[in-house]
Amino acid sequence: MATVDEVRSASQRFYSALNRMVNGDAALLGDIWSHGAGVTTMHPIGGRETGWDQVGGAWAQVAQLASDGQVTLNDQAIQASGDMAYEVGVERGQLKLAGELVNIEQRVTNIYRREAGGWKIVHHHTDISSGMGDLLSRLKAKA
Repeated sequence: MATVDEVRSASQRFYSALNRMVNGDAALLGDIWSHGAGVTTMHPIGGRETGWDQVGGAWAQVAQLASDGQVTLNDQAIQASGDMAYEVGVERGQLKLAGELVNIEQRVTNIYRREAGGWKIVHHHTDISSGMGDLLSRLKAKA
């Protein structure tokens, strides 16, 4: 049970950092993420980033457009074995992207690995959000 509690604590740090990011500051995400070449994200806007440079860069890009956000993890379930763990749940909330309100309700899977500094996230995967995708397409068309 102690391992599940440690992963739950890592999850709380991730969602605290995510909430800072949806308010324009992605810096804390670097503290909870592993910085290896194999880390990955599959965000609600589609695509996949691989390696910390791409993953961290994607979070920073979203932070530049994000404000007035809040995200919570609901219906959390954690499984852990050895130095690996995952959680599933539903992210709910909202944020403004480029000044437009976007609602969040998406299934999520986060994978954690125990490293020297504690539990670090190595993968974040959400459902595709048509609302976010549509907004980003409109923004690209204006550019």
